[in-house]
Amino acid sequence: MNVTTRSERPGRFSLVRRNGGAHVIVVGNEKGGAGKSTVAMHLTVALLRMKKSVGVIDLDLRQRSFGRYLSNRCNWMESYGVELPMPKERSVAASELRHLDEAETEENARFQAAFSELKADCDFIVIDAPGSDTHYSRLAHARADTIVTPVNDSFIDFDLLAELDATTFEVGRPSVYSELVWECRKNRASSDRKQIDWVVMRNRMSQLDARNKRRVGEGLKALSARIGFRLAPGFAERVIYRELFPLGLTLLDLTEDGSSVVFSMSHVAARQELRDLLTVLKLPELAGTKLPF
Repeated sequence: MNVTTRSERPGRFSLVRRNGGAHVIVVGNEKGGAGKSTVAMHLTVALLRMKKSVGVIDLDLRQRSFGRYLSNRCNWMESYGVELPMPKERSVAASELRHLDEAETEENARFQAAFSELKADCDFIVIDAPGSDTHYSRLAHARADTIVTPVNDSFIDFDLLAELDATTFEVGRPSVYSELVWECRKNRASSDRKQIDWVVMRNRMSQLDARNKRRVGEGLKALSARIGFRLAPGFAERVIYRELFPLGLTLLDLTEDGSSVVFSMSHVAARQELRDLLTVLKLPELAGTKLPF
């Protein structure tokens, strides 16, 4: 039986603890620059603002964009004396062992320790996967309940999902990242009969109706029917995302005291994009919950 704690104040949201543990969202693909950390951060803060407990792991051990985003958030709160919702963060380190099997065994243990702690204590776990094929990335994808894959409107990004005929633009066989997700979904269904929901979102989209944009959209639609992912609206290319990173803020924080960013109609539209993404994700834990932003 689920245990639900309700606040007496109107407009507040229930905090639902599930016996099955946290719902795991992995934001990943195998290419940098697609906006994974921005998506992970905005999903995290959105869930926190819905009164959900959220744990996070940044698996990009070199750049650590997600981790630095959270560090910037802590610095901003300290500078302005303002409290913002924060997730529970756990880190893992790369093994320094030279033997591959021993290194993977050590990384298995490190990931499992961090993951198990968050799984027991949180409603959601958001994992920012690196833009490359690593052992940690495969461990995360194998444990996902939902995979969110941001892709830019570029055939370079599309190539990670499937091959494309250069003359006819017809979609060919699935490519490296699609094969990774397919393997994880197959193993998950075999081991515990659970399905991994895969959502591909078109991110950093140009607001111009370019021919390349239409062709990428047509290719993604054809590929989604073939290999079984769902398409979601993404975030348009906006300067605001680059401005928010050093502050550690998201679109949902712009009304906080001390924010130097002037709220505009462009930001209203960007918030709607975030709401649309959450709606399409159809997270079971949010069923019947009204978005508070």
